Amino acid sequence: MKVTLENTDKVVLLTLGEVTVPARIWEGTTANGIACHAYITRIAVGDTDNAAEFERDLKETRKASAAVGAIPLRLIL
Repeated sequence: MKVTLENTDKVVLLTLGEVTVPARIWEGTTANGIACHAYITRIAVGDTDNAAEFERDLKETRKASAAVGAIPLRLIL
C-alpha cells in the first residue's frame, strides 16, 4: 500500500503500558484516494541525507481537520 501523508499541527500523547510519548497526527490518502491518518512518534532521515532540510520542512504544518479532532475509540482498545 502506498500512502501520501502531510503533517499537521496536532500533537497527542499516547500511553502504552507505563510509557507516554508525544505523537504528531499526519493526514493523507492512499493511492486509491481513501482518507487516512497516522500517529507518528518518531521520524528520521538517513545519515547521508540532508537532515537540515528535512527538519526545516518538518516544521511546516497545516491545521488538522475535524476528522482527527479526537482519537477514535477503536484505536485505543
